[in-house]
Amino acid sequence: MIEKTATELSRLLSSGSLSSVELTRAYLDRIAKANDNLNAYITICEESALEQAKKADERRAKGFRHPLLGIPLAHKDIFCTDGINTTCGSRMLENFIAPYNATVVEKFEDVGAVTLGKTNMDEFAMGSSNETSYFGPAKNPWNIKKVPGGSSGGSAAAIAADLCAIATGTDTGGSIRQPAAFCGVTGFKPSYGRVSRWGMIAFASSLDQAGPICKSAEDAAILTSVMAGLDNKDSTSVDKPVEAYSATLNKSLKGLKIGIPAQHFRDGLSSEVERSIKEALKVYEQMGARVTEINLAHNHLSVPAYYVIAPAEASANLSRYDGVRYGYRCENPVDLEDMYKRSRSEGFGAEVKRRIMVGTYALSAGYYDDYYQKAQKIRRLIKNDFDRAFEEVDVIIGPTSPNTAFDIGAKKDPVAMYLEDIYTIAVNLAGLPGISVPAGFSEGLPIGMHIIGKHFEEAKVLNVAHQFQQETEWHKQKPKFGLED
Repeated sequence: MIEKTATELSRLLSSGSLSSVELTRAYLDRIAKANDNLNAYITICEESALEQAKKADERRAKGFRHPLLGIPLAHKDIFCTDGINTTCGSRMLENFIAPYNATVVEKFEDVGAVTLGKTNMDEFAMGSSNETSYFGPAKNPWNIKKVPGGSSGGSAAAIAADLCAIATGTDTGGSIRQPAAFCGVTGFKPSYGRVSRWGMIAFASSLDQAGPICKSAEDAAILTSVMAGLDNKDSTSVDKPVEAYSATLNKSLKGLKIGIPAQHFRDGLSSEVERSIKEALKVYEQMGARVTEINLAHNHLSVPAYYVIAPAEASANLSRYDGVRYGYRCENPVDLEDMYKRSRSEGFGAEVKRRIMVGTYALSAGYYDDYYQKAQKIRRLIKNDFDRAFEEVDVIIGPTSPNTAFDIGAKKDPVAMYLEDIYTIAVNLAGLPGISVPAGFSEGLPIGMHIIGKHFEEAKVLNVAHQFQQETEWHKQKPKFGLED
């Protein structure tokens, strides 16, 4: 039963043929069996999960109904969880126990979802492979020698390996969509401002966005309906009504206009990935959609612009970790300056320190105009490219990543790692919604297809993704890594 989607499990729970306690116990048993191999979870909440499951069954007996009532989920370890470790994959927060819930966590608790634990991630969400985690890399269930992607690699691996029914992730430059592609699952980044960031530990405040990782677009629609909405505690949260995303999933795609970015099918793209995406486009054409080439002229500038803007914002956000109030503090500091320096140098990993240094440099006197301000101007050009494209098309489709999952330890050059997000970063810079869905395989590893929509047209993106999954079986494929029952 643990291989089923959340939608399917919800029906079983509603019919009374399965209890939330039974379902939660099954997932906890699976975690106990598989997590040592995959390192998908940092923290497992067995006792509290079973207690939440019991309460969910009691709520159902009293007449409460919700599609996620009693459904076991995992939270990326970037969301503050009351009374549970929130590490952000860092030594800096290894022992931090949040005194409150993030808004996203609170919303899932309100509808009765069951928290199984906190999933592994790149340190402070900085990475594309999950290898920067202080707790070691999570591993890809399709091949444990491969990375699961990052930074939400633990959540994607947990979904692929049936270690939870649903999971949360965050996406700053592709960190939901790229691991979803690598692990053969569905990962959705809503429009910027659609989901509250309150209680989500900040990396780059103008780019970060929470979203679901799950087994189908149908599940993603349900999860987004719970996560989305105005939050007065978050000044970037948008006051816009939340649609019933599930209601339009079965809308016909006849006449849909799909844009294909010419820039996404050039040098650097794997031939197998290209073949799979072009085959997927034929499926859409058979459903009545029309495909046309579009031009995203400034797409090649998205990576350099992102790696000025994101580190600059990270430099500011991570300045709070100084060894004074909370987080890691070095032993026996000789004075205040020594405590600051050693706490930060010992508490942060190499990639985090690299980005802090880059960001601090970009914001420094004499360089702000040359780097940060110029990057923001490029960001506007990238957004303008999308705006012009959406005057002609309804959605944009291409590959999520240029390649399938690579070997753990294979990418030593930071720039080579950064280029893994070349197709996803522009979407964050423009604040658009995007989803990755499975669309094929290459040498036994999943390939992800990327669907991008207009601002706040989450319903359209989910509809286009769901219709593809109704016509194909890619999202139903399961990895075999020696843990089958």
